[in-house]
Amino acid sequence: MSPPGQPEAGRVTVPAPAPHAGRGLAAIFGATFCELVGVFMLTPLLLLRLKDAGVSTALAGLFAATGWVGIFLVTPLASAVTQRLGRRPTLWLSAAVPVVTAAGFGLTDHLPTWFLLNLIAGMAGGLRWVLAEAIVAEFAPAHRRGQMVGLFETMVGATFVIGPALLAAVGSTGDAALWIAFGWLLAGLLWTALIPRLPGAGDQHGASVGWRGVWQALKAHPLIMAVGFIGGFFESGLTSILPLYGLALGLGSAVAALLVSASGLGSALMMLPAGMLADRMAHHPQGRWGNEAHARLLLMRLCAIITLMATLVIPFVAGTPWLAAPVAFVWGGAGGCLYTLAMIDIGSREEGITLVNSTAVLVLSYTAGGVLAPALGGVALQWSPALGFPALLLFTAMLGVWLLRREPR
Repeated sequence: MSPPGQPEAGRVTVPAPAPHAGRGLAAIFGATFCELVGVFMLTPLLLLRLKDAGVSTALAGLFAATGWVGIFLVTPLASAVTQRLGRRPTLWLSAAVPVVTAAGFGLTDHLPTWFLLNLIAGMAGGLRWVLAEAIVAEFAPAHRRGQMVGLFETMVGATFVIGPALLAAVGSTGDAALWIAFGWLLAGLLWTALIPRLPGAGDQHGASVGWRGVWQALKAHPLIMAVGFIGGFFESGLTSILPLYGLALGLGSAVAALLVSASGLGSALMMLPAGMLADRMAHHPQGRWGNEAHARLLLMRLCAIITLMATLVIPFVAGTPWLAAPVAFVWGGAGGCLYTLAMIDIGSREEGITLVNSTAVLVLSYTAGGVLAPALGGVALQWSPALGFPALLLFTAMLGVWLLRREPR
């Protein structure tokens, strides 16, 4: 590690923000907010319509998974698309496609077409996810990068609540909800049109793209995959299975469902403070926490340890059910902070297409954690709620602490 106050070895020097970086960040924030509110209003609406049409639960679940398949397919290719089209046109593409697919859902009831539209919409969402995160991290002022990334992640988390709440307020019957969701997606496209011309990436023509670029990013930052996986496992993945865990504890269905709110609240409340603390520690006048990379690593370790400590409480939750909500709060908060800190870290080291590759690694690993947690957790709950489920969580939490134990090269 470099001594405090000295440049980090191997670090890419990121240029000063472009003259219109502030306006560009505001436009990306606004565009992403509108698009995600529309997405998270539209997705449950489509599932409800499928059930009303008599589609089986298994087929409806497969439809929901199709969107995630689209994200998986496009994420490794995000850098190749960005290199070919440029960052601004790629953002336009990621905003225009959901508008078209939403209109398609309103114009046809043909189920195979719905599957295709959902796959395409998921691919557009994956592009938006990777590119917007990378641009926010790159163009935020260096001394406020943590604050801006934390604010962006908090805003994204808020859309998970706002979209379904709007659907609940409007109702799923009739066409009003569909066209309101379409309006939000259209607003996202209009906001995207306000994004000013972005400076060309310095590595536009020299960086590796596609799977090769992702592999190089993984070799350069192996901790990013580890941190992303642990964050996705405890923030996103466990959230989807917490109601089942609550029922296994003997909680009522309403109280069990509130565990999801506890996890989401922890994520929403903790990501911005974590980003601001990362800024403060990285730019401490006396270099108290070492260089910037070391300060962020300390925070990641702290989040991993907090996750482990909360998981150690699990064996006592069965006898004291009220502990479930605080534990879920800590899981959501620590998992969200791990993802946020990883995004800050790669944004401070890289730029352009290389940063897109690293963001793709983070998104892929986070999504993998989010998919494996409910799959393995469901099996563990069915096998042994009192032993199998805690053992799975303890193993994963200890893995995160172990992977973060060493200094990166």
